[in-house]
Amino acid sequence: MTAASPHVFDASLPQFEQEVLLKSKEVPVLVDFWATWCGPCKTLGPVLEKLAAEFNGGFLLAKVDVDKEQQLAGYFQIKSVPTVMLVKDGQIVDGFPGALPEGQLREFLTHHGVQPVAEVEPAAPEADAPLDPHEEVVRLRAAVLAEPDKDETRLDLALALLRTGAVAEAEALLDALPANLAQDDRALRGRARLGFAALLTNAPPAATLAAAIAADPADLRARHLLGAHLIVAGDAPAGMDQFLEMLRRDRAFQDGLPRKALIDAFRVVEDEDLVGTYRRKMASLIF
Repeated sequence: MTAASPHVFDASLPQFEQEVLLKSKEVPVLVDFWATWCGPCKTLGPVLEKLAAEFNGGFLLAKVDVDKEQQLAGYFQIKSVPTVMLVKDGQIVDGFPGALPEGQLREFLTHHGVQPVAEVEPAAPEADAPLDPHEEVVRLRAAVLAEPDKDETRLDLALALLRTGAVAEAEALLDALPANLAQDDRALRGRARLGFAALLTNAPPAATLAAAIAADPADLRARHLLGAHLIVAGDAPAGMDQFLEMLRRDRAFQDGLPRKALIDAFRVVEDEDLVGTYRRKMASLIF
């Protein structure tokens, strides 16, 4: 069951958050839990791969060998194989056990709005691609060495370090900023992001939290931590969606934590239009 299509890949726990949960914000991901000894898996797998190739990026197929990825299968409480789950916008939206015939698989995808991609859009010019945060850290370290007295560059480095997860070094740089720069909007956003990063000390990985929410949508503690993971990873809308769902389910949870989490997120997000949209969503739930 070796995948030949560029739209099919083997999923594992370390990359699950990036390759499945975050990627599902861009394109639906079908997760196929299978095993080499499973007869129905040998029937279902090739059909899923055929559809992934035919849909040409309309969805991605993530294959999880439950024998090799026992921990990941355990997180999702897989009781039998094959089991298929559809992930959209960072959430499991549907799934089924067993091997469905091709016609029913097509109906399943159509029901969830998954459509073939007729043409592959040209890739954006490399110059317009977002900067890799690790490369940005290397560039800014060199800039700080070249101009050690330029505090603005140190602030830029602190923010880049936060995006790579280097929380301690980023915090030290923010602490060392002069008073006038410490009140800069970017510095304040960095402080707010530090608060979310601190929540994740010893927290479970995002895949574990997503599995916990799939098993119990009312697990607000897991939603809070997953939201923090998403905020720190740079996916603010998905993180704020988790906080909104907390607010919808129980606004009084832990002394108003859902509302506090949203307000903290508003301090992190630079897109004022996006903040305005989520402020209105929060207000509609409260009032």
